[in-house]
Amino acid sequence: TYVQCALVLQYPRFAEKLGQALAALFSDSRIEAVVSPAMGGLIIGQEVARALPETKSSPGGGTPALFVERDASGMMTLRRGFSLAPDQHVLVVEDVWTTGGSTQEAIRVVEEAGARVVAAGALIDRSGGKIDFEVEAQSLIQLPIASYEEEDCPLCRGGSVAVKPGSRFVRTAP
Repeated sequence: TYVQCALVLQYPRFAEKLGQALAALFSDSRIEAVVSPAMGGLIIGQEVARALPETKSSPGGGTPALFVERDASGMMTLRRGFSLAPDQHVLVVEDVWTTGGSTQEAIRVVEEAGARVVAAGALIDRSGGKIDFEVEAQSLIQLPIASYEEEDCPLCRGGSVAVKPGSRFVRTAP
């Protein structure tokens, strides 16, 4: 089962409300920047940053919303001139956590830049709370949905073709 948050986030008013709700979970965390993995985290990351209070490191412009994206080698990196200050307090935001891989990669990039990840947030946690990011982690919804490797998937064994929309790995039908 795939959860496609883009279908609700395409509506600006819904995206804004969800961003406000997610930001409220971190209101005491003194967030100075939001970093999201492209593509899934872009819209919700922007909305969370918009909803967070102004900090001294962002006079007049609001909390910065940056993103990490894959370079030519496939590694997540800060590009497009984005930078983080040493010890800057960062919230990593994603739309859905399934394995937590993209969020873990974003955390690595932030830490390598010298900033400090103080928390991670998502709209939906599909893992049932099983992912340990080693920082405070909160989601708006816990939605435990089983994920299978292809060889263990009961639907695949029955002849269905597994499709992973939004993933960097897509198996095409024969």
